[in-house]
Amino acid sequence: MRKINIIFTSIILFSLNVLAQEPTPQWRPNYHFTSPANWLNDPNGLIYFNGEFHLYFQYNPFENKWGHMSWGHATSKDLINWKNLPVAIPERITKDTTTMIFSGSAVFDNKNVSGLGKGKGPLLAFYTADLPKQKNESQYLAFSNDGGLTFTNYAGNPIIDLNKKDFRDPNVWWHEASKQWIMTVAMVDEHLTRFYGSTNLKEWTKLSDFGNQGDTGSGWECPFIIPLPVDGNRNHVKWVLAVSLFTKKGPSMQYFVGDFDGKDFKNDNDEKLTLLVDDGDAFYAAIPWNDAPKNQKILLGWLQPGGKEIFPWKGQMSIPRDLSLKTTPNGIRLFQQPSKIITDKLKNHSREKVAKKKNIGLNGETFLGPTLNSYWIDAEFSINEAKNIGFKLAQLKDNKGNLLKEVEVGYNAAKKQIYVDCSRSEKGIKNDKNLIQTATVNPVDGKIKFQVLFDKSSLEVFGNGGEKVITTMVFPEEKATGLSAFTVGGKATLTNLKIWNLDK
Repeated sequence: MRKINIIFTSIILFSLNVLAQEPTPQWRPNYHFTSPANWLNDPNGLIYFNGEFHLYFQYNPFENKWGHMSWGHATSKDLINWKNLPVAIPERITKDTTTMIFSGSAVFDNKNVSGLGKGKGPLLAFYTADLPKQKNESQYLAFSNDGGLTFTNYAGNPIIDLNKKDFRDPNVWWHEASKQWIMTVAMVDEHLTRFYGSTNLKEWTKLSDFGNQGDTGSGWECPFIIPLPVDGNRNHVKWVLAVSLFTKKGPSMQYFVGDFDGKDFKNDNDEKLTLLVDDGDAFYAAIPWNDAPKNQKILLGWLQPGGKEIFPWKGQMSIPRDLSLKTTPNGIRLFQQPSKIITDKLKNHSREKVAKKKNIGLNGETFLGPTLNSYWIDAEFSINEAKNIGFKLAQLKDNKGNLLKEVEVGYNAAKKQIYVDCSRSEKGIKNDKNLIQTATVNPVDGKIKFQVLFDKSSLEVFGNGGEKVITTMVFPEEKATGLSAFTVGGKATLTNLKIWNLDK
């Protein structure tokens, strides 16, 4: 009866919340994933199975704020159009305790080594069971024999319990060289990623710890590790280990490049070096899909919603990103690009207002037209003598043509930095320290390339083929829809420009 009363009370609170809030459709993204309603955060259980990308995610079934953590579920064949499905693993409430379903991963046990399949291998979900009353986090296993729609908890749970308050986010994958399943899990306050090994996916043995390197200013969460060829050379493979944490700017992720032998990870770089996955203030808790086609490593992150209230949903996912390693003057570094699965679809885009232009001379500001604030720009600039070049998004002007608001995405030639400047748009919403965000990128043959993905409230900027990425959230007024290209301090040439209108 108590469980029924709690659920009934939650439904009443949700209904009252709905009545109290106004919808904000002007900030609902079109080509980034959101749930139809309510709060979401970390992507979980990413797996490609039976021809579909499965996205599980941290979800509150009752309202658009954090709480009642469960695993929501959606599927897609193209990483753009998603089918929302019922909650896959719900929060459990009993007389004695509440168990929230925290972040984790999913694998296909194709050989049924777990013995939990019926006639064929099951999908297995690994997650952190958070018991707030007991202040305990442990690792749980659940299995599905209906293609991932519903899961049953393993009777032998927990599979790993250290009697710790902060011990979470198991990421499980198959390591071919050592013929075992590996789990990476966060020892949060110790700034460690712990590795466990298993042959049956139920019994786990500690292998090693890695940590206390790079940035240790906050707890580490949501670890993952993947192999990537360097410069496309399959005979030269390095491993990327990434963790999420909070920096002075807010949510962030750092990564390490090194070697993994099935037991230990060894960092190639100085232990004090911090390498960021994203130089913005919104990209967090990203993990890659297991079993993606052609063994591609496709990363998906949660974009933290920032300080603006939106309704009836809150939280969205990033664009899925293909990962690669490339040799740079500073060493081997992680590069990211919007997934080729998506860009191939863009090439065949049949909607109106797909603009393609070349060799546009710029000297000052050139208006490119009104938009619906949901578009994708691929552009290349020849800097020439300009000091700054780029785009001005979400422009709002008064009846006399005076600028009221805008977001600037550009390149500072003197500082050799791409940047996102929200100082004329997001004051009072964004942390003042984050109004201008930057990342160092060197021009190539005097040219800078941009991919600008603006989707109502999310902004992802990829510089020079994903050498650096800046991701942030913006919340323009409904009439702030202008788009311009600009230069400051001299002439430049917009050598190539493509703009896809992606408003539905």
